[in-house]
Amino acid sequence: MLSSVLGSAARLVVKFSDADTRQTVSVRQSDGRDEEQYLFSATDNITGMVEVEVQGSRKLEHTGVKVELIGMIEMLQDRSNTYEFTSLVRELEPPGELSGSKAYPFEFNQAEKNYESYDGINVRLRYFVRVTVNRQYSGKITHEETIRVFVSLPEEPETNNSIKMEVGIEDCLHIEFEYNRSKYHLKDAVLGKIFFLLVRIKIKHMEIAIIKRESTGTGANTYNESETVAKFEIMDGAPVRGESIPIRLFLGGFDTLTPTFRNVNNKFSVKYFLNLVLIDEEDRRYFKQQEITLYRK
Repeated sequence: MLSSVLGSAARLVVKFSDADTRQTVSVRQSDGRDEEQYLFSATDNITGMVEVEVQGSRKLEHTGVKVELIGMIEMLQDRSNTYEFTSLVRELEPPGELSGSKAYPFEFNQAEKNYESYDGINVRLRYFVRVTVNRQYSGKITHEETIRVFVSLPEEPETNNSIKMEVGIEDCLHIEFEYNRSKYHLKDAVLGKIFFLLVRIKIKHMEIAIIKRESTGTGANTYNESETVAKFEIMDGAPVRGESIPIRLFLGGFDTLTPTFRNVNNKFSVKYFLNLVLIDEEDRRYFKQQEITLYRK
């Protein structure tokens, strides 16, 4: 629950019906501060109360009071480039005068929340409840209350095959790597093994990284941005032929992981990769990248 004050005209407050029991999540903002946001599932109804308090004994002329539920995608590199994929409006008060304080119940039942909230490098998807007091001459008074939406799978993926691949350099290096699954929930563990079948180069160490790739735009205007979520050294020293190196990577410790998003509203995608890197004694790097799917359980 937050309030909005414009000058001394009025104070707007949004209170959700189950605020005392509803879970909240801490979300890092662009200015570095953490903001607590109420958490909703895709099927939750959004109900509550809007309070409008006119300051002092004055009267506030207005042309209507309304509350909206909005789902919006914002391209952060172009703040003017926004897309509303959900927009529901409830009229709370017809044109007239307000004085003192007044409370209005609101409800958005079975509102579509098909996409999960996301704060990325170049794109943000957010849901918010916006209260507006329209005025004819003095400008409108607004307040936005951002909420967080998580979308969970109703059941485990029907198919979840293991990943088996080979990588090598002719007459120098031949390895096989295997991951136990191709799809993981956000608190899962990636298990696997690396098999060395041929080693004729002097490997210094080996590491594995989780790479996040965010894509915005479409066609020729697609822009990709990658970041390393985590990196671990899984071997130090030269392996020998026939050696096997185990992999055990727990995903639950990384708060920045999100589900995989594919072509959200034709605006952006988020994919994850396991990046296996070998570094030899001359600091040459040999790597193999494999896409994995992450989901919320």
